Amino acid sequence: VDEAKPDCPLFAGIPDDAYFYFVHSYFVVPADDEACWLTCDYGQQFCAAVWRKHLFATQFHPEKSQRDGLQILKNFAEL
Repeated sequence: VDEAKPDCPLFAGIPDDAYFYFVHSYFVVPADDEACWLTCDYGQQFCAAVWRKHLFATQFHPEKSQRDGLQILKNFAEL
């Protein structure tokens, strides 16, 4: 994680230095920069997750991201 916007309910309990599992090198470029709530750096900075009202999407695989990924899934289930 490079930078996360505060107050996203999916990111509750996730440390600032968390690592997430990415399978490929593709990434989304949101039309609205405000929708990007999490950025990562892997050779370049990119949007790794978007959040807009009740829509959440991650570029990484939370189910393969160990403890921090399971916390994201738990947070999602509790919404």
